[in-house]
Amino acid sequence: MRFHHVQLSCPPGGEQAARAFWVDAVGLHEVAKPPGLAARGGAWFRAADPGGTVEVHVGVEERFVPARKAHPALAVDDLEAVALRLAGLGYPVRWDDDLPGFRRFYTADPHGNRVEMVAAG
Repeated sequence: MRFHHVQLSCPPGGEQAARAFWVDAVGLHEVAKPPGLAARGGAWFRAADPGGTVEVHVGVEERFVPARKAHPALAVDDLEAVALRLAGLGYPVRWDDDLPGFRRFYTADPHGNRVEMVAAG
């Protein structure tokens, strides 16, 4: 079993900010949504990696509330480079040493959704 995708939300009109985060800051690529789903708004992002495919779907919620506890955790090879890129673009980077055997930090997308970045360490 493996994940197909993780779903996060954004407020109406938040797609462009989501694109800036997931494409420019994190490094995923936007993929076209199927026509029947595209009318709902939102955006899908994907990156192929050696262990499989990471896919993030961002959906629009009228009564949007950011996910401040629930979150996706993305395993990355160069954690320092990702942290520097995110911080350089103005996204928060909060390091956390509480998970033995791993280095990690938390950030937030432009809508306040929590995102974890992790690497073996």
